Amino acid sequence: MTGVQPAPSTQDVALARHFVRLADTLDADDDDVDLPRQLVATCVEVLGTSAVGVLLMDPQGAVSLVAASSRDVRRLELIEVQSEQGPCRDCVGTGDAVTVDELADVAERWPQFAPAAASLGFRSLHAIPLRLRHEVIGSLNLFRRGAGALTLAEEQIARALADVATIGVLQQRGARSSSVLADQLQNALTSRVVVEQAKGVLKASSALDMDSAFQALRRYARTHHLGLTEVARDLVSARLPTADVLAGRRLRPEDRDPPGP
Repeated sequence: MTGVQPAPSTQDVALARHFVRLADTLDADDDDVDLPRQLVATCVEVLGTSAVGVLLMDPQGAVSLVAASSRDVRRLELIEVQSEQGPCRDCVGTGDAVTVDELADVAERWPQFAPAAASLGFRSLHAIPLRLRHEVIGSLNLFRRGAGALTLAEEQIARALADVATIGVLQQRGARSSSVLADQLQNALTSRVVVEQAKGVLKASSALDMDSAFQALRRYARTHHLGLTEVARDLVSARLPTADVLAGRRLRPEDRDPPGP
């Protein structure tokens, strides 16, 4: 006979809701900031942490603060970024979590960061990497006013929240990269079409073949320091006479369309 499963505790239900709320941000069209802010708020509420900060690393490797639970933490994290020392720097550099049970023990290790953190009343901290497999994109920093490490359950919850946030940030970045690539491909295709049309215009009004027409277009653009697509568009729209391209005469500025309102 199958035993009756125990009902989930109120704490478990609340935690599940927080994960759902954080995961719901994955489809947002916002930048990298919205999701980290949600992560900060969740950690403060779920873990009871005194303060939380999130730092992200851009594709060029620069680390910056993107979310903080208070102004004090924001100032502290900026000290960490500017001094290039602290738990996040170590966490991002190694890809491993950094735990400090007592800040006084790392005063020599982080001579600028540790005193600044202590002056704000913090005694311990835990930095968790925002990492997917081997890719590290930042750090989740948890600050506490009491000494000691996180419990095993707290650490597991923090890691799970960090994992969800990492997937969300990477998904947002991937979506933006795909959009940029699509725009670039569309622009390239549009430019190609205009150039082909311009070659056809030159061929129709002269004895040039398509290859020679292209050479004439490119020569005109280079001679007058113009973009090839710009020259082709002027030629197709009849703002630039074919005779001028063939003779190398530049289109006068007053012959161009006036700027829009």
